[in-house]
Amino acid sequence: MLPIIFAKMSIKAYGLADIKKELQFHDKSYLVELCLRLGRYKKENKELLAYLLFDADNERGFIDNVVAETGFMFSQLPSNNYQMAKSMRKILRLLSKYIKFMGSKEAEIEFLLSFCRNYIEYADRRGSYKPMRLIFTRQLEKIVKAIAKLHEDLQFDYTQEYDAILNQAQEQFRWFYKDDHVL
Repeated sequence: MLPIIFAKMSIKAYGLADIKKELQFHDKSYLVELCLRLGRYKKENKELLAYLLFDADNERGFIDNVVAETGFMFSQLPSNNYQMAKSMRKILRLLSKYIKFMGSKEAEIEFLLSFCRNYIEYADRRGSYKPMRLIFTRQLEKIVKAIAKLHEDLQFDYTQEYDAILNQAQEQFRWFYKDDHVL
């Protein structure tokens, strides 16, 4: 018996520049249909379209809503360290999605700073569960990298907030040394 050979089907992947050029030749109704079709296939596409249509014009309000939502999620954390770490990772996935939607370094820093503030407020102060410590220190590293990419004036403002978080963390956690994370 002869082996069956399958031909490899491939759809050519075009770059964004090619797609942008092609979209300029289509009328508005066709573009609306494309967006709706795109939103039908993935939940994240639908969420991005919803953000761009309804929330992108009010970034401050969107940031405030997300910060409030994550604060509520932190207030509902379980007491078990393993479950707490799992819930924090879920919160971080949500924040990462919103950071990607917004595409703004300032928003990224705002979200990560609020995450760290909530962590300090709601995390178990007595325990030193290593995955929990790593979650916190990784977010501090992300903040440092994001601050470095900003304009000098904004760097100064966010550096002050970052230093305040470091001081607060050193007061609250026995395992934390702010000198390891200073800018």
